[in-house]
Amino acid sequence: MVRKLVPYVGVVALMAFCALGAYAMQEGGADQVVVKKTWFDLFKSTGLVGILLVTTSMIGTALLIQYMVTMSESKLENQAVLAEVENLLSQGQVDEAYQIASEDKSYSSRLIAGALARSFGGFDETKKGMEETAAVEGFRLNSKVSYLSLVGNIGPLLGLLGTVTGMIASFQVIEGKKSPTPGDMAHGVYESLVNTTIGLFIAIIFLTAYFFMKNRVSDTTLRINNAVGEMLARTMSPEAQQGASK
Repeated sequence: MVRKLVPYVGVVALMAFCALGAYAMQEGGADQVVVKKTWFDLFKSTGLVGILLVTTSMIGTALLIQYMVTMSESKLENQAVLAEVENLLSQGQVDEAYQIASEDKSYSSRLIAGALARSFGGFDETKKGMEETAAVEGFRLNSKVSYLSLVGNIGPLLGLLGTVTGMIASFQVIEGKKSPTPGDMAHGVYESLVNTTIGLFIAIIFLTAYFFMKNRVSDTTLRINNAVGEMLARTMSPEAQQGASK
């Protein structure tokens, strides 16, 4: 990822050098008045690309909030269903336990349903069913989280697009004048630098959020896998069956 960002950093450095050069040339003129622009004024110069960048960041923020709410441990693991299923399995009521687990849509209940769906083949098949369901459901969760990575990678690309369009605008202004001044190309430089800055900011925020959420989901699902596996071992393993029959 660092290597991917190197070209964008180079572009930012180049644009900053051009902007500083223009600023220095303006300072050299005694009759020039330096007008400091606000961040809102700079954003207004970004044009369509700036709107796309803001839209991208809003989408990424909405996804992040949604994932933080729906992928919490309390949402992925339904403790009430786990306790009820364990109680039914300890009494040998496999069909009733499967019915309750299949009606709930939490990650833990899906694991139980996948395991009990193959309980007719014995405890080994039950464990295999849980493992296969865990692989499928884990992939489904991680594929959702990967949209944060998509947002984080689109941001710098949009910023680079804004850099290119800003430079095109600057050169169009220069081409149309016999004696262009640094101020003539300032608008294009502003557009380039602001777009690049926003794009890099989006990348930093949402790529960090992606790795945070990915690790959080992996850690939570691993602990749920262990909890469900231990519950099945306590109620459906040959040792548990022998203990119940005594």
